[in-house]
Amino acid sequence: MQDLGDRMPAPGRRSRLAWLWSRIGHDLAVDLGTANTLIVVRGRGLVVFQPSCVAVDRARERMIAVGADAREMLGRAPAPIEVIRPLSSGVISDYDAAQHMLREFILRVHHRRRFVKPRIVVCVPSGVTPVARRAVEEAALDAGARRVVIVSEPLAAAVGAGLPVEEARGSMVVDIGGGTTEVAVFVLGGVVVSASVPVAGDAIDQAIAVHLRKEHGVQIGERMAERLKIRGAAARPGLRDVLVEFPAKDLSTGRPRRLRVSSDELAEAIEEPVAQIVDAVVGVLERTPPEVVPDLAGSGITMTGGGSLLVGLDELLSSETAVAVRIDPEPMTCVVRGAGILLDRLRIGPPRPPMGNVRSRARFAARARGRQGPPRA
Repeated sequence: MQDLGDRMPAPGRRSRLAWLWSRIGHDLAVDLGTANTLIVVRGRGLVVFQPSCVAVDRARERMIAVGADAREMLGRAPAPIEVIRPLSSGVISDYDAAQHMLREFILRVHHRRRFVKPRIVVCVPSGVTPVARRAVEEAALDAGARRVVIVSEPLAAAVGAGLPVEEARGSMVVDIGGGTTEVAVFVLGGVVVSASVPVAGDAIDQAIAVHLRKEHGVQIGERMAERLKIRGAAARPGLRDVLVEFPAKDLSTGRPRRLRVSSDELAEAIEEPVAQIVDAVVGVLERTPPEVVPDLAGSGITMTGGGSLLVGLDELLSSETAVAVRIDPEPMTCVVRGAGILLDRLRIGPPRPPMGNVRSRARFAARARGRQGPPRA
């Protein structure tokens, strides 16, 4: 496994066997997200945009659906069938389900060809442990990959958004996904300061469901909570004037019940997770070196991820940080697009040194110096 972490990879040179490797399997960039899994194929663009869900028949111990088909069964399937979300807060929580899901998506990309061995760049949250990164690598290898490169989500998001991460001036990205919020400041291709908090779109959905349960005595599912967030929620009261009507289950009688909630009430319901996201961004700014702060004041903060589409969140961050905030034109696909750019950069890699004895490594180094030519005076 190659772990780039939060550093931009150095460009290498094209392999002489590139044509052969393309026959074995396409090179893929994968955003293995808590809510959605996205895959970009080199030369073809985005080919997979599916929910990270797997439906398993426990009686027969086999997978019966993946992606959108499995999500349709969420909360509706009978007892032998269990719908699993393999990732939680950006970390694999069910290894077998994650491996089977990734394998199915790889087969779809390769038109059900069984004997394929693609190279894969996988994005993971910057705050995950080495054990969690190793689990992602093993899941990708078991799914059929021949080589796995791990890259952090904030780096991929910054590259996908077109930020000048390799320049000497600072740039800041806030990636709000389904399970985590990633905040990072980049200078010269590396992270100066960053933060990763397990609060994002799923936490906002849960806050809406908990509020309705406490205040109105009704119960709703995950999908309904997400619909309410999209249709009526805002980062703070007063930004939207919407009255949302929806069906729910009355906890006292168990019968269906129609309920109306205002956008201001939904904004109050999600106040706590929104405040945690804002605190994470403010905390990163407070720890940013004073030499980099003027760069951020000029270039602003770039928001990516599906959570950035919450109405008024960019305005709230701008008011709390006194820095201009912009949302990427395609925030949902920004991370996987950046991973695709890194994949194209990695297709060329410098020749690896041999794993032999000291003498063979010395010959390898001498040949490398010969290719570079004599030193300049």
